[in-house]
Amino acid sequence: MNRVSTNQANNDMIYHTYRRQKLMNDLQNKMAEQTRIKELRDAPVAAAHSARFLSRISRLERFQENVENVQSFRRVAEGYMNEANQILHRIREIAVQGATGTFTKDDKKIMGQEVNELLKELVEVANSSGADGSKLFGGDRNITEPFRALESRHPEINGRVISKVDYVGGNKDNFVEISDENLIPAGFRGNNIFWAEQHQIFSGVNAETYTVAEDTAILIDGVRVPLAAGDNIHGIIAKIKDSDAAVDAYLDPVSNSLNIRSTVPHQILLEDEQGGTVLQDLGVVSGNGRPPFNIASDARESGGSVFDMVISLRDSLYSGDTLDIGGRGIQGITTAQNNLVQEIAKLGSVDERMEIVWNRLNREIPQTQEQNSLASDIDMAEAILELKMLEYTHKAALQTAGRILQPTLMDFLR
Repeated sequence: MNRVSTNQANNDMIYHTYRRQKLMNDLQNKMAEQTRIKELRDAPVAAAHSARFLSRISRLERFQENVENVQSFRRVAEGYMNEANQILHRIREIAVQGATGTFTKDDKKIMGQEVNELLKELVEVANSSGADGSKLFGGDRNITEPFRALESRHPEINGRVISKVDYVGGNKDNFVEISDENLIPAGFRGNNIFWAEQHQIFSGVNAETYTVAEDTAILIDGVRVPLAAGDNIHGIIAKIKDSDAAVDAYLDPVSNSLNIRSTVPHQILLEDEQGGTVLQDLGVVSGNGRPPFNIASDARESGGSVFDMVISLRDSLYSGDTLDIGGRGIQGITTAQNNLVQEIAKLGSVDERMEIVWNRLNREIPQTQEQNSLASDIDMAEAILELKMLEYTHKAALQTAGRILQPTLMDFLR
């Protein structure tokens, strides 16, 4: 008689025991992390939704951080712009006093000394930095000082004074994203903020018979204006007028040369696109230097910066020219102050918009987090009930197996 024996029952009991232990372990891990998606196969659809929600939350938090940084940067800049406005206000008061005939030439020279000190402070304000050390009014070149003051000896006083202030900062804006595909400038270009009069550039070349030789483009304040082969001067002027650049163009009725002027006070930046020579051929720019230092030598310019207006007034006070002080001096300072006030008002409008965006982001982030929670968070009550059921069945299985699979002497015999 042959005895037939097998370990199948024992193997089945071990397999199902390990399986229940794994289920309990996985469930305990999910409860500890408060998520029902430990692995993608746990809930593929919910995992896909959660991934999109988490990506959206990350973008919204980045947008919110950008808004906070830009708001802080712009509010610091607003403080310096208000300080510059106060300086100009004081300079205008001095100009009004100097325009009267009750002060002697020596008195006006003393006024000129005060204006000169205020000019130095105005340059310091224009070269001011933010909390991170970046220059507030340097455009996309915010590491070095955006304004360079040149000094020379003045004949009316014994010493050197600021004779010219050049903008050497960047000609482009730094943009940050505050919502999907919504960019806003983070900094300021000093040749916009600290500009006074309308800038005009008068070419010295007769352009009546000029035509564009090949397809090319010109850049005006960073705005690309495409030109086609065969365009004459009137076609070029029409395309400049239709562009987004804040400039106007016209043909001089006497010299038939191209003239370009700003429509809002700022320094015009002109250059040919790489490989093109249209503006050079028209006598507007030279082939050397970068804007605004590339204006052709035989072209003429009019319009100046805030610093030009202050320097002109100071020199008039030094010389005691009452008519010039009361005429061009006061007018120049008034124009400069008006432009600065408009820039401050524009800054305030943008800040109001930023506040609305920040409030929207502050509301949208918790809403998206709630949606992600609904998609991925575990139901603790249901999980506890399921864990207790697994523990109960596991305990019952062990008790049953202990009664059925009791060891005998035969288990130890070969």
